[in-house]
Amino acid sequence: MELIWLEDYLALADALNFSRAASARHVTQPAFSRRIRALEDWIGAPLFIRTTHSVALTPAGEQFRNQAEVLTRALHQLRRDTLEVAGRGAGPLSIAATHALSFTFFPKWVRGNEKILALGTLNLISDSMQACEQMMLRGDVQFLLCHHHPNISSRLETSQFKSIVVGADTLVPLSAPDQDGAPRWRLERTAPVRYLGYSEQSGLGRIIAGLRGAADRSFALETVFTSHLAATLLSMARAGDGVAWLPRTLAEEDMSLGRLVQAGDPGLAIPIEIRLFRPAARQGPIAEAVWAAFERS
Repeated sequence: MELIWLEDYLALADALNFSRAASARHVTQPAFSRRIRALEDWIGAPLFIRTTHSVALTPAGEQFRNQAEVLTRALHQLRRDTLEVAGRGAGPLSIAATHALSFTFFPKWVRGNEKILALGTLNLISDSMQACEQMMLRGDVQFLLCHHHPNISSRLETSQFKSIVVGADTLVPLSAPDQDGAPRWRLERTAPVRYLGYSEQSGLGRIIAGLRGAADRSFALETVFTSHLAATLLSMARAGDGVAWLPRTLAEEDMSLGRLVQAGDPGLAIPIEIRLFRPAARQGPIAEAVWAAFERS
């Protein structure tokens, strides 16, 4: 049994595609397939159903998933703790953060908590919400910074993790203005509005899809583009390509300069939290000291 087999399994369980999973693991697809088969041989049962066009977890594969995540996370933590005890150091503390927060909130937040930096070096890893969740689930990072809404579930909302609120934000529907300063695209009961949406990897996309799906809207949206990057949607909204729900922390400069204006009633804005997640299990002394400092601040 090798740790790399567990990491390969989790990559395939997430992607459900051998090519994408092998690419994420930086290995050729034949070598990746051999390692998945080696894990299944060690367990003694198939974990995946393979067809010509699709991959799915077997019931045994579903059963294996949660404990594989727990075990992988625990092994990474065990290594870090052992290195600290041996006086070899645990290396920098890693924080995964979604792209939108990496560009705007994180730099100001860290500058406002300089005493935390004195406790250890922080390594920021910026990616989509889906990728950040995967890093946290596998133990590749000690902390995860993301947008969050209480009514939208996350893969980290289990007894295996805990979190604190470290900030607040608002998702605002924004459009470029017309020559009179009114929104070029307005959310109202007329023709469908061009919508710049988030892809499935995006945590902001989950929030908007969950809340929009539950609401009785008086307007229709026509999705013309999707991306997991809020910054990309901001650029397209600024260019007049449609309406996008954007974090105020990201769009506040464009709003103040009049390059973006609200595309509808203020009640269409969505208040959201900025949360910091961590594993519930005790981590090393430095990570615990940093967490305690975050809680106090």
